[in-house]
Amino acid sequence: MTASRPATRRHVAVVALASLLAACAPATPRPSPRDAGAPHAAPATPHIRFEHAADGALAPLVRTFVDRAHAEGRVALVYVGATWCEPCRYFHAAAERGELDAVLPPLALLELDLDRDGARITEAGYRSQMIPLFAVPGPDGRASGRHIEGSIHGPGSPAQITPRLRALLAPGATSTTP
Repeated sequence: MTASRPATRRHVAVVALASLLAACAPATPRPSPRDAGAPHAAPATPHIRFEHAADGALAPLVRTFVDRAHAEGRVALVYVGATWCEPCRYFHAAAERGELDAVLPPLALLELDLDRDGARITEAGYRSQMIPLFAVPGPDGRASGRHIEGSIHGPGSPAQITPRLRALLAPGATSTTP
């Protein structure tokens, strides 16, 4: 027993010294496990960007929005939803989580609320029978007539919307409903 006693005291002394050095050392942030080995960079730009439409006449806002989206290398669409719209909520959440990045091009969606923005939606020609509405804007900022609208209810709505969005963005596309 006496042979192990000096080793135990030595171990306690080493642990105490290490604790003291650690307490005196300057604090440095430790990389998280997902950052290990990765260079430090700015946060990634969202693949699908939502932008709430400012107040005012819609067509001029849409023209400015389209120019900004194209400068960012994004496809610009007008998106009409509502807080009570279940497919709208599921799509928005899936886009924010990045679940649609692999199946859609980089998008900029000018977001309008049917209840709040109803009059100017109608004035600019973006009125639809169902929501969500995804519409390709015309060169004047008004609706081009190319759009998709509506979706199924439930968590499957993003999967039902995305192939229709891809088809809408294809050359020569026409409007569709679910």
